[in-house]
Amino acid sequence: MKKLKGRVVGPLIFFSLFIWPGLFLGQELKPIKLNPPDKKRGLPFMEALAVRASVTEWSEKDLSLQDLSDLLWAANGINRPDSGKRTAASAQNAQDVDIYVFMKEGVYLYEAKDHSLIPLLAGDYRTELFFVRPPAKAPEAKPAPNLAPVVLLLVSDISRFRSGSQELRLEWAAIDTGIVSQNISLFCAATGLGTRPRASMDRPKIKELLKLKESQIPFLNHPVGYKK
Repeated sequence: MKKLKGRVVGPLIFFSLFIWPGLFLGQELKPIKLNPPDKKRGLPFMEALAVRASVTEWSEKDLSLQDLSDLLWAANGINRPDSGKRTAASAQNAQDVDIYVFMKEGVYLYEAKDHSLIPLLAGDYRTELFFVRPPAKAPEAKPAPNLAPVVLLLVSDISRFRSGSQELRLEWAAIDTGIVSQNISLFCAATGLGTRPRASMDRPKIKELLKLKESQIPFLNHPVGYKK
């Protein structure tokens, strides 16, 4: 019996140490290579302005890869490859605004240089962007009842500014974030998607979740999806 047990236990140990973990690798987040942006789509600029409006309800349908690709490029992608400059201006060309993409399967960081998504966290953390710390003696905050399939979190890293006081860097960061936010809003208006800029969120909790540095400040988030 001892010999038999050894024969059984040995393979089980090998399976658990070397094979079993491999079964979960397919479930881990992987980088996503986005499609080249379709630069000819959407309404003319003045028509997009005419229909721009904040949306509060979305379909549960996931965004297509092309819509997600175009959305991120429009938000803060590279539009001049020779210089690496972006669709959104930034003070001192610091390119301080990063876009964190929250989806059902996990959280990604948009990498503009190769137009891709870098995986950060597996799991659905979209509701974290809708929790706020309630005032004293108030009911506990609850998540929004209707979640968009994608939520873009705009984070500025003020350490990327080459000069300026802390106060000035924060001002530049807010302005730069607003420019990216407007790009998102206008892209959505032009292509029939729905969004709205949101400043309400539990910043300390988000900074902890994403392991952000002290210099990285979450300013706004944009739920994005097909209109309900």
